[in-house]
Amino acid sequence: MTLKQKIHGHYLLLVQDKIDVFRDMIAALTEDSKNDAKGSAGDKHETALSMMHIEQEKLNRKLQEYLDQKSILDKIDATQNLQKIGLGSLVRANGMWLFVATALPKITIDEQTIIAVSAQSPLGNALLGKATGFSFQIHATTYLVESIH
Repeated sequence: MTLKQKIHGHYLLLVQDKIDVFRDMIAALTEDSKNDAKGSAGDKHETALSMMHIEQEKLNRKLQEYLDQKSILDKIDATQNLQKIGLGSLVRANGMWLFVATALPKITIDEQTIIAVSAQSPLGNALLGKATGFSFQIHATTYLVESIH
């Protein structure tokens, strides 16, 4: 398994774990609101249900963010190596590993630190369509694309 395949698999697992956690939290809140509806009455009950509903909406928004990230990761074929940088490219630039996908936490795989960047971010956008040897500048930092995987 290549480094890119390991990175892609790790991020897929990470995002799926987050999706599962948020789904569980939403299900627990739904169950709590059903149980609360059976045993409560009056203003306190209405306030509690309202608070649960607000919390559920927040959780649903976070869940949707992770579902969107998973959708992007699902589009990536980690076995494909392109000559130009695109979605799913693993790029070596300035001694850093950049995984062009979606904004996700920094990870370490095989003692290599990987930074996932969104294709819509300034750095990701500057990389798209470029080839090895391309040099560019963002915020007074000059980047050189050393290799693409």
